[in-house]
Amino acid sequence: KLKENGTNVKTEIIAGITTFLAMAYILAVNPSILSAAGMDPNAIFAATAVSAAFATLIMAFYANYPVVLASGMGLNAYFAYTVVPQLAEQGITNPWQVALTAILVEGIIFIILSIFKFRETLVNKVPQNLKYGISAGIGLFITIVGLKGAGVITTDAYYDGKAVQSSTLVKLGDVGSAPVVLALVGILIVATLWHYRVKGSILIGILATWVLGIIAQLCGWYQGASLIPDFANYSVFGPVQNMATETFFKFDFGYVAQHALNFAVIVFAFLFVDLFDTVGTLIGVAQEGNLLNEKGELPRVGRALMSDALGTCLGACLGTSTVTSYVESTTGVAEGGRTGLTALTSAILFILAIPLYPIFLAIPSFATAPALVFVGLLMIKNVTKMDFDSDIADTVGGFVAIIFMPFAYSIATGIMFGILTWVILKIVTGKIKEIHPIMWVAFALFAVRIVTLICGVSS
Repeated sequence: KLKENGTNVKTEIIAGITTFLAMAYILAVNPSILSAAGMDPNAIFAATAVSAAFATLIMAFYANYPVVLASGMGLNAYFAYTVVPQLAEQGITNPWQVALTAILVEGIIFIILSIFKFRETLVNKVPQNLKYGISAGIGLFITIVGLKGAGVITTDAYYDGKAVQSSTLVKLGDVGSAPVVLALVGILIVATLWHYRVKGSILIGILATWVLGIIAQLCGWYQGASLIPDFANYSVFGPVQNMATETFFKFDFGYVAQHALNFAVIVFAFLFVDLFDTVGTLIGVAQEGNLLNEKGELPRVGRALMSDALGTCLGACLGTSTVTSYVESTTGVAEGGRTGLTALTSAILFILAIPLYPIFLAIPSFATAPALVFVGLLMIKNVTKMDFDSDIADTVGGFVAIIFMPFAYSIATGIMFGILTWVILKIVTGKIKEIHPIMWVAFALFAVRIVTLICGVSS
């Protein structure tokens, strides 16, 4: 339906290439983040590319929208820096397998919700301020993850000869070190390219920072792991083989039976974040491309939501975090993309990127830091949409969600305290009738979690 949508094949293909360039950074960032959880980076790379292509193909042919999907930013950070460390503290041998199990369950729940058309209802009943607060908080969390990975900020700790001491929680890293300098330069590069509306500015910023890092290595300034791609044992489909042996269908259902409450909290956090991420992205892309109908609704939205639910299930089976719709899809829509042909083009490019894995995997964390920081900037902009002058529950609830994510270093904690705060304030201000049943369910689940934390119970 190209003519019906006011587009043509050339425009759609260009739009698809543009979207891919805008979000190809995930092929470098996702292995960098998830490998911190003890997973094989080659396998993660393949899982990221294949699941992105699969979910995007469903979006193309089933929903016919110019929306591209891949492993979600924020969700992968929650996976690697919150869920896995917490599970490791419990003595779980392979905590990332439990996290993948939670991702699979989340995807199955999404499929069920999409079939019964209940997913949109869930999102509509959550306060708008809380939605914006969660998104902004994730932006801050992603930013601090990027800065920490590059060494721009670090823990303020020192050993005085007797014990580890600290005067503040965090401090500025070594501004004379190559990773810190290059990361800061990379942020400026991305910002400059974004200002001049250069397509793929985030990806270009990553590559430029990486190249500068290689130069620093050759000059002897950078002393870390080699930044030059290693083609010594190159195999075209090497990552796919790694994925098949290292991460494919690596689930831990035994943990679910023994730690049901803890597992439920993990699943709910993934579920809650992805709900807003996907629906918000779809609405944003639809508004950019004038795809909403006269009622302000997005036709075939159920099919679009089903695409990311199926993609999430496959991603978990392959070995990657939650697959979701990308806001970078708006870059392709801005180029004129209006149909699934745009998504199809991007999906093909994800598959073609697999043989280039040595290049993507050689990109260090200080080079991907600019992407994390800039995506954080794009997400924190949602704070400007918050209403701080109306209902106190909406105001404080959204604010609490924002501050707890980076300061507690946990997306789930931010969501938990945001919801708990909102419900309690609604009760004490005499507005208990405004609390939807789904919010009561969330409140009960998180209240039980708080009790277990107070009692020192980890499962």
